[in-house]
Amino acid sequence: MTSQEELKKQTGYKAIDDYVSSGMKVGLGTGSTAYYAVERLGQKLKSGELSDIIAVPTSIRTKEQAESLGIPLVTLNEHSKLDVAIDGADNIDPDFNLVKGGGGALLREKMVELAAEKFIVIVDESKMCNGLGPGFPIPVEITPFCHEHTIRSIAALPSCAGCKPVLRMGSSSNNKIDGDQIAVTDNGNYIVDLHFTQNIEDVPTMAADLKSLCGVVDHGLFCGMTTAVIIAGVDGVVVKCP
Repeated sequence: MTSQEELKKQTGYKAIDDYVSSGMKVGLGTGSTAYYAVERLGQKLKSGELSDIIAVPTSIRTKEQAESLGIPLVTLNEHSKLDVAIDGADNIDPDFNLVKGGGGALLREKMVELAAEKFIVIVDESKMCNGLGPGFPIPVEITPFCHEHTIRSIAALPSCAGCKPVLRMGSSSNNKIDGDQIAVTDNGNYIVDLHFTQNIEDVPTMAADLKSLCGVVDHGLFCGMTTAVIIAGVDGVVVKCP
């Protein structure tokens, strides 16, 4: 049986092979699946299959990986429009709404991926679900100032009814409690993970409500952004589009 790690590698490599050509500006995602896309881009630049590529990383750790592979990097300050962005997702529903931010890079990921003409999502089949909420907590990046007040305000939103907010502790790069200090993102903010036992009824409404709440920087719901999803499973790799 194909391991989950091999499935991640298949999707990451296919995304670069199918959607990146010489001369492009590329957004590089963060996480265990996006890692392989970055790896493949480095390989193809080194071999000469690709040239004249510049990339925008979505986290410090993606930046470090790309630098180690010799991938030329810029930021959105230099290039506000990208040709393509490639990243993983923690959950995807039938309407192609995504949950992202399990790795703590949701703000930078969203900024970079909104700047791209195409957003290619790479996942293994375990990330596909019939509704967002129960399968993976929804990360929300909040300001440290009065963070407990903001968490209460989030829980009081009607569109977030039924959620259990949990402040992320330890490392910001996962939603497991692995330390006794509040997790801090690359941007100096906190993350609260919203746990649900039932499917979120209206994902776009919840996304809009969270975004409009003072104290919330951004959230891990990515709605209406996906160009294509590359899905790897035991029966092979398929591509689905909205």
